[in-house]
Amino acid sequence: MEDYFERLTNELLSKNNSLSYAQARTWVELLWEDFESTQAKTGNTYQGKQVTETVVRQLITHYGDKLHDFIATNPKYRDLLNKDDYLKH
Repeated sequence: MEDYFERLTNELLSKNNSLSYAQARTWVELLWEDFESTQAKTGNTYQGKQVTETVVRQLITHYGDKLHDFIATNPKYRDLLNKDDYLKH
C-alpha cells in the first residue's frame, strides 16, 4: 500500500503546489478509502488495488489542482487538511 500512496501523493504534489506533502498524502488516503468503501457499500466485487489506483489517479488528474479549494468549503475535511503545521514541499 505504501508504494501506491507514495506514487499517488507525488503525482498530486506535481499537480498542486498549494498542498503540503502531508495534506497531499491525506487526500490520497481519503480518496482511496472513499472509493473502496463506496464499492463495498454497493455490493461490488473487490477489483484490486490497481483499479483503485486508476480511479484515484483519474481524480488527481481532473481535480488535483483544485483540491486545496475544497478544504475551505467542506467542514468534514477541514480539520484533517487545514493545519498550520504542515510543511510545503
